Amino acid sequence: LQNPAAIFNMISSQCVGRSVCVFLVATYTDGRPTENAEWFCKWLEEASTDFRYGKSYLKGLRYAVFGLGNSVYVGHYNTVGKNVDKWLWMLSAKRILTRGEGDCNVVKSRHGNVQADFQAWKVNLLSRLQALAKGEKKSCSGKCKGGSSCKDKNEEVTSQDASAEVTCPFSACFREGGRGTSYICSDLCNSQMVKMNGGKKTEDDGERREMITPALREALTKQGYKLIGSHSGVKLCRWTKSMLRGRGGCYKHTFYGIESHRCMETTPSLACANKCVFCWRHHTNPVGTEWRWKMDPAENILQESIEKHQNMIRQFRGVPGVKAERYEEGLEVKHCALSLVGEPIMYPEINTFIRLLHRHRISSFLVTNAQFPEEIRNLEPVTQLYVSVDASTKDSLKKIDRPLFKDFWPRFLDSLRALGEKRQRTVYRLTLVKAWNVEEMMAYAELITLGQPDFIEVKGVTYCGESAASSLTMANVPWHQEVVAFVQQLADMLPRYEIACEHEHSNCLLIAHTKFKVDGEWWTWIDYERFQELVVVHEESGGQRTFSASDYMSRTPSWALFGAQEQGFDPADTRFQRRNKTKDVSGC
Repeated sequence: LQNPAAIFNMISSQCVGRSVCVFLVATYTDGRPTENAEWFCKWLEEASTDFRYGKSYLKGLRYAVFGLGNSVYVGHYNTVGKNVDKWLWMLSAKRILTRGEGDCNVVKSRHGNVQADFQAWKVNLLSRLQALAKGEKKSCSGKCKGGSSCKDKNEEVTSQDASAEVTCPFSACFREGGRGTSYICSDLCNSQMVKMNGGKKTEDDGERREMITPALREALTKQGYKLIGSHSGVKLCRWTKSMLRGRGGCYKHTFYGIESHRCMETTPSLACANKCVFCWRHHTNPVGTEWRWKMDPAENILQESIEKHQNMIRQFRGVPGVKAERYEEGLEVKHCALSLVGEPIMYPEINTFIRLLHRHRISSFLVTNAQFPEEIRNLEPVTQLYVSVDASTKDSLKKIDRPLFKDFWPRFLDSLRALGEKRQRTVYRLTLVKAWNVEEMMAYAELITLGQPDFIEVKGVTYCGESAASSLTMANVPWHQEVVAFVQQLADMLPRYEIACEHEHSNCLLIAHTKFKVDGEWWTWIDYERFQELVVVHEESGGQRTFSASDYMSRTPSWALFGAQEQGFDPADTRFQRRNKTKDVSGC
């Protein structure tokens, strides 16, 4: 699709030949086509209504369309595929097969996932192409408009693969592809499928599908995930590997005193309600606005998470450079970062999962994307609760996070208010994307006033390589000096907030509320043993005895402070500089 003139000539030439043009098109943000297909869709739309082309411009062209989309986006599902099909038909092109629709939403996908949707459509396409090659034609009685069956409706595709597929009762009309009847049959097919499924296009609640499809399992396993049950996963963070070798910990070690080699990065829900442009998972995880999948017990998820994490740690036994004492410590999980992928707060048993973590004396760092305000309010006390604040205006948030909810902005603001109601430690997590969201200083300050978080983490976006799901490049990654300048300007606008810590090798800084500055010293670290004691009292009292962030704070060491010579690197470790190696971008 890179040469418009060549494409126009190619399409025109097919009008007089025996070829068939197959269009595979995806629907992107707000129902728009992908970037490389924009010009084609624009041309096709204009041509379909331009009298200079005429209604018979593509007469003789035989075509088929398969669209890719996600039915979670209710108002824009497969819009591009539908439009391309319509515009071709308006120009008198001849449809040889009903439009196929691949649904990334495994809950509503007719065949379980988008790959299976395409395979089922492809079987029918190949069968139709074979019929065309033999010169076969199937006529239509013309009674489809009234809703009666076509005379050829009982003819079945004699393909072993196709025998298991749901056959459209009006498929004969699609095979004929005549103008006028095709779109009528398309609508009839949809309504008939509803009737065949008892008035529903999806399965009953008692027959919920698993979140992890075979294709998703293959993709995530290839990326290094250890999958758990039907919707959870765990992965070894690169900072865990680094600290095992004595090469330094992550920014949470610098800011809050966690032991990175004892931190387990996991999630009880791989699904997310956003499709952020900077997602380091390249959108291989499913999306959704509510829990519609089978659910695994929290006890099983935690047990398997710990076991799989320990197995990954054991792989470092005897590896040159790994410190023996840290290897032994690493086998005992002390922290859990619920930030691996997806939206952990979507998991209906998230509170049970958190309580189980604390009973194992594992601290909890939970990250949410600010789209589930009521779930935030109902959340049990966690060691530290994060909200991702990826943009400060409605337009930029829509552009960067690409949320599924139509009311994403009210949900976002209400989530910040819900965060402000929490008594335990709360954090705003800002990811700076150069040329996208670094110009909205005043708007960020207003959002901080709304939620009054204890801390504000500001981090430069991590470039994760090229992806069809994102247009980011290295030019969007701010230099550390640029992040520092942004943080300094932001802190100057916030009363009772100051810059506390820095982690230069993560391109990250911490702004803290001055209530954590006691007698001129910062206390941003966490007393983890004290937190576990407080949680036990809270649980035993049935939630009557609560506690606040100031009850389990600890003094921050000098090397972690902003302006220190170490720039946030623990002097107990030895910094290692990679040379000519692919950077591992995984981490919390």
